[in-house]
Amino acid sequence: MLAGLAGHAGPGVQARRGVASGRRNQRQHGQGTGEGMRVVELQRYGGPEVLEVAERELPEPLPTEVRVRVVAAGVNPVDWKTRAGRGMAGVLGDPPIVLGWDVAGVVDAVGLGVTRFAVGDEVFGMPWFPRQAGAYAEAVTAPSRQFALKPAELSMTEAAGLPLAGLIAWQAIVDTADVQPGHRVLVHGASGGVGHLAVQIAKSRGAHVIGTARSENHDFLAELEIDEIVDYRAGPLEEALEEVDLVIDLVGGEEAQRCLGVIGEGGLLISVPSRLPDGLAEAAASRHVEMTGILVEPDGSALDELAALVEDQLLQVAVADTFPLAQAARAHEVGERGGIVGKLILEV
Repeated sequence: MLAGLAGHAGPGVQARRGVASGRRNQRQHGQGTGEGMRVVELQRYGGPEVLEVAERELPEPLPTEVRVRVVAAGVNPVDWKTRAGRGMAGVLGDPPIVLGWDVAGVVDAVGLGVTRFAVGDEVFGMPWFPRQAGAYAEAVTAPSRQFALKPAELSMTEAAGLPLAGLIAWQAIVDTADVQPGHRVLVHGASGGVGHLAVQIAKSRGAHVIGTARSENHDFLAELEIDEIVDYRAGPLEEALEEVDLVIDLVGGEEAQRCLGVIGEGGLLISVPSRLPDGLAEAAASRHVEMTGILVEPDGSALDELAALVEDQLLQVAVADTFPLAQAARAHEVGERGGIVGKLILEV
């Protein structure tokens, strides 16, 4: 069984992303540009209709920051929950707000002290979370170490779908659970944005991976070479599965309670959604199962690890649909309906 919550990160990526000294001379510094850029602004909390195209001044990077011209931005459940006044609304405060944390684009300015990137580098990242990153925009500025170089194997659209979902999966499977070869891992909600990445990351660690999904999504999971697939609507999970060491619950609510029945003594339940039933912690303790929630954090080193998995052909990003920046409201409508296989992306 899993040894508990104090996990250890996987081996570091060594010497794979150096910046040539000659390119460092391309850095740009300065104050405000006076140039405008398009954003999608949240004018007030509410339905998708509150998202409107607006113009803001192009930001200038501070010391240790980079400015990234956004090519694509991921759309995540936290985005539409925040738009509705839940999610990170309490952190972000009163509108107007520019939503979004998933970014893929090109560095076009760097601040004093930056050594990780140079102008022209293609990068991806999840800056500032849970504070405002403003990814639904033509440019963002953020600390350079919250980004990583985009692997050549991913398009910008695919890369925009990796940071937030990939970091949730990595921080759960590697940093928190320290999954090792032979562990039995259940990903509950395996065909979604986080789920399909969690399946592949756990497989790369040598785990036996089981995923739950609707029957119409089973072929997609089979393409990821998952070990077992279960239709979670067909009946109790404990009747369909042998005991597992770890459950990554991506559904929440009463589904988290169902997951307890398949975890062996000494196992671990990591529930990503914040909405959990009353009494779940007590029920887990009575079964001698550890339980924790998780909130993703920016981590450029972990992004490097994810990029390495992509380069080693152990990780791919599924894109369900794309939308122009001005159709962010439409992307929210699609996402809130549920049943998405992979990621939704805004193309900026």
